[in-house]
Amino acid sequence: MAVTVVIADDQEMVRTGFRMILESQPDIEVLADVVDGEEALAAVERYQPDVLLLDIRMPKLDGLEVTRRLSEESAAHPERADRPRIVIVTTFDLDEYVHTALRNGASGFLLKDASPAMLVEAVHAAAVGDSLISPAITVRLLRDMAPVGAASDAARRPIEPLTEREADVVRCLARGATNAEIAAELFVSLSTVKTHLANVQLKLDARNRVEIAAWAWESGLATGGP
Repeated sequence: MAVTVVIADDQEMVRTGFRMILESQPDIEVLADVVDGEEALAAVERYQPDVLLLDIRMPKLDGLEVTRRLSEESAAHPERADRPRIVIVTTFDLDEYVHTALRNGASGFLLKDASPAMLVEAVHAAAVGDSLISPAITVRLLRDMAPVGAASDAARRPIEPLTEREADVVRCLARGATNAEIAAELFVSLSTVKTHLANVQLKLDARNRVEIAAWAWESGLATGGP
C-alpha cells in the first residue's frame, strides 16, 4: 500500500519539486499540495494522509502552529488513527524552530537543500513511526537540548529502568546513529535494535526516536550518566 502525503509550502517551485521527487517513487502517493497552514489542516481532515510535509514560514498559520494543533488533537483523541506523521522541511535550521517542532511531535526535520533521496527516506521513516533529521543539525540540536552540568531533574523518568543493552542502544541513537549503524557497533541484529528501541519507547512514553534521543541528552545518559 502506498504512503500518502500532503505537501504544505507557500512556494510553488518547492511544492512542484517535492511532488515530482515523491511521485517518482512507486510506493508514495501525493494527495494534495497546499499553500498555507489553514489549508494544511483542512487537507489533513479531508485526505487523512500518512505524512504531512510542512514548511515553517507560511501565511495564516505557520508550520509550527499546525504541528502543535495536530499534536494536541492527537493527544486529546488517542483513539483516532488518522493523524499524520509530520516532517518539517524548511530553509531555516534555527534551534528555536527545530526544538519547537520536535517538542510538538514532528517526526522529522529536513533542510530544503537535503537530497531527494533524503526527502524520500524521511517520508518512509515517518510513515512507520520512525524519524529522520538532517545530519547537519541532528547531534547539535540534541546536545543543545541537554541541561548544562548535571542531568536535568525535569527529564521524564522511565516507567521501568532501562536494561544495560537498552541504554547502550539509546546512547548510540543520541549520537545520531541509524538503526543499521547501532546494530553494527553493538554486534547485534537490526531486529534486535528495533526491539530495544520499541521497549524504550514504551518505558519513556515517547512518541518517536527523536524524543528518545532528546531524553538521553536531558537525562545525562548520552554523556555517560545514569
